[in-house]
Amino acid sequence: MSPLTKTKKVKVDIKSETSTTKNNEVVYDTKDLNLWYGETHALKDVNLSIHEKEVTAIIGPSGCGKSTYIKTLNRMVELVPSVRTTGVITYKGKNILDKSLKVEDLRTHVGMVFQKPNPFPKSIYENIAYGPKIHGIRNKKVLDEIVEKSLRGASIWDEVKDRLNENAYGLSGGQQQRLCIARCLAIEPNVILMDEPTSALDPKSTLRIEELVQELKKEYSIIIVTHNMQQAARISDKTAFFLNGEVVEYDDTNNIFTNPEDSRTEDYISGRFG
Repeated sequence: MSPLTKTKKVKVDIKSETSTTKNNEVVYDTKDLNLWYGETHALKDVNLSIHEKEVTAIIGPSGCGKSTYIKTLNRMVELVPSVRTTGVITYKGKNILDKSLKVEDLRTHVGMVFQKPNPFPKSIYENIAYGPKIHGIRNKKVLDEIVEKSLRGASIWDEVKDRLNENAYGLSGGQQQRLCIARCLAIEPNVILMDEPTSALDPKSTLRIEELVQELKKEYSIIIVTHNMQQAARISDKTAFFLNGEVVEYDDTNNIFTNPEDSRTEDYISGRFG
C-alpha cells in the first residue's frame, strides 16, 4: 500500500448521504466469477454483492471489464459466441448462469440503458408500450396508464405528453435517453443496469439523468458504469474499482474517494492513469 493512501484525500464532490447497505437486502451476489472471450480472460475471480435500492458505480479504465460485468447480470454477454464463464451469480437467490433459467424471465426483472440513446423507430407512445405488449398487455386503457406512469417516472412526461404519436427520433439526445429509461421502467424491473448512460450527453442533460437516478433509487437497484469520477462520487452509494478484469476495491463511495485502501485505487481516482 502506498504511504499516501492513509493521508491523502482526493478532492471530489462527495454526496452527503451515507450508505444504507446494512439495512438493504442483497439483490445480486457474484462469487468467483471468471469470464473468457475465447482465450482472453476478461473477468477474474469477481466477488461483489449488490444491494437493493442503492446506486452502485462501476469505475475503471477502458478495457478493465466494467461493461462486461454488468452485461453478465442480464446475460447479454452470452450474445458473444466465444464467451464462457465459471462461478456463480445469484439474483435474489437464483443462479442466473444456470442454463435452465430462461433469459427472458431474467430480463423482465433487470432492465438496461445503454451508452447511446437507442429509441425504436416508432412513436414515443409505441416505444414505451412495446415491452408491455410483448408481455401480453393489449388493453388500451392499461397501456395508456403504463405509458404515462413510465414517462413520469423518467421525468419526461411534461415534455412529451402532447406529442406521444410523434417519432421518438425527433427528441433531443437527452430526451431520447430519458425515453429509453422510461421504456425500461415500463416492464417494471427491480434492477436497472446503466452502461455509461450520460457519456454522449451534454452537461445539462447529464445533470437531468443524474437527478433522475437519485429519484429512481427509491424504487430500484441501479448499477451504473461510468468513466466520470465526479459522477460516481455524486450519485452512488457504493463504488467498485475494476482493473484488468479484477475488482481491486469495493466499498462505500465516500471511503473509495476519500480514503481508499489500495494504492491503485488512489492512483486511478487521482488521475495518475486511466
